[in-house]
Amino acid sequence: MKKTPLRMCIACRSELPKKEMLRIVRDKQGNISLDFTGKAAGRGAYICDNPDCIAKCVKNKLVGKALDVSVSEDTYIAIKEAYDKKQS
Repeated sequence: MKKTPLRMCIACRSELPKKEMLRIVRDKQGNISLDFTGKAAGRGAYICDNPDCIAKCVKNKLVGKALDVSVSEDTYIAIKEAYDKKQS
C-alpha cells in the first residue's frame, strides 16, 4: 500500500495530505503564485485550503519566510484574491 504524502501548513503548522492543501510556488524567475494543480515547477510551500490560514499567511507574511525570498505586499494581495476567486 502506498503512503499518502503529508505536507505541513505554513500558517497553522498542521500536517495534512498533499492533495488537501494549496501550493504556493516560486518559479525560477522569482515569481510567486498559487498553484492549484500542485504540479508547477519551482520551490513550493503548502497552506491549508482554509480562509483563516490564508488570512494568517497574508498578515504574518509567511510566504517570504517559507520560500526564503522577499515578497511584496502586492503578491500577498494577489494570493488572497486568487484564493477568493477560486472559492467563488
